[in-house]
Amino acid sequence: MKHHLSATALATLLVMGLAAPAWAEVPVPGAHIGSLLALAKERNPEYAGMRHEAQAALERVAPAGALMDPKFRVELMDITKMGSQSPTLWPGDVGSTQYTLMQDIPWPGKRDLKRDLAESEAVGSEGRAQGTWSELAARIKTTQAQRHYLRGNAALTQEILDLMTRLEQVAQSRYANGLAAQQDVIRSQLEQTAMRNELVMIESERSQADARLNALLARPALAPLAVPETLRALPAPAQLDHAKLAQRVRAGNPQLFVEEARIQAAEKNRELTLKNRYPDFTLSLSPTQQQSRIREWSLMLEVNIPLQQASRRAMEREAEAMLLAAQSRKQAAANAVLAELAQQLAGLEAARRTETLATGSLLPQANLTLSSAMASYENGKLDFATLLDAQRQIRQARQSQLKAQLEGQMRLAEIEKLLGEDV
Repeated sequence: MKHHLSATALATLLVMGLAAPAWAEVPVPGAHIGSLLALAKERNPEYAGMRHEAQAALERVAPAGALMDPKFRVELMDITKMGSQSPTLWPGDVGSTQYTLMQDIPWPGKRDLKRDLAESEAVGSEGRAQGTWSELAARIKTTQAQRHYLRGNAALTQEILDLMTRLEQVAQSRYANGLAAQQDVIRSQLEQTAMRNELVMIESERSQADARLNALLARPALAPLAVPETLRALPAPAQLDHAKLAQRVRAGNPQLFVEEARIQAAEKNRELTLKNRYPDFTLSLSPTQQQSRIREWSLMLEVNIPLQQASRRAMEREAEAMLLAAQSRKQAAANAVLAELAQQLAGLEAARRTETLATGSLLPQANLTLSSAMASYENGKLDFATLLDAQRQIRQARQSQLKAQLEGQMRLAEIEKLLGEDV
């Protein structure tokens, strides 16, 4: 029995050992933005729905330019043979049977215009799908930057908490030696409590950011996410030239792409409306059967007469107005997009300069101030309030750096959304 249990345990451990590498190969997303975007493109239901709509629009192109289905008609004439027999429905026993095959044929060029109109609508649907992806990618990039900011803010708050713990020890030592008031110890403890409360708030914000990101990835809200490692490097100033980016926006912005497709569709619809001045045709071929033989052949051409010119002129004016409206909408969209591009570029430059200032000036100065204040307090040359002010200065400098980094990433995400691609 013992040998049996040992063998079973060994087999179980072997299976677990073989399965563990396969399980370990599945990485938890969240460390890098690239893996998040790839997962969202594969799983996000909103983007998937837009892709399916674009595919459906593409499938409508071929039917739009096809001929209508032909019609087949059977006419049984004189089913009683002048009253000489009971009514019958057998073609060989009636007076005559006429078979008619009919095909509707539009005026030349109408089918091509209908197909072109459907193609323009399919292009617009593809542009809307691309716009959905650009919006989704920007939200993912922004959320990932917020997660990185919250992680840095939590680390900073923990550092300040550790610092306040050391300051409390110094204050207690000085108070025990009669060199400081008890109020210094109490104030340091109050600062620690405030830091712990802020850590709770930051953790709540981190959980909310993780839930938002999981929703964008079509994952359970509480699914684990890896800790964000690094932020994307901001593009060099030469890559952010307004004129070059404006040209790229005009060529690749999904919203402008959709508006251009609407203009193309409106132009095709106007041309099709003008073609409706001309008639459509119906061609039919009719063999006539008497008893068991085909005795006659008939050929018919039917033409609809476009007499209602007043209604057609109104439809033409409507099509022309719709074309002008589409052109105006594109111009308005272009103005809005280019204005937003200028705003985002200005914001990105301000964030870059703020980060540079915080890293190169504020932080070194705050560190020196804190070190000097700490030494002076320990020597009794500085009061505790001034020491707290020095601590707050270094914290503000670090937070300014983190916020500038977050602002830069958010501005970059918005610029790439306008471009429809990465910078």
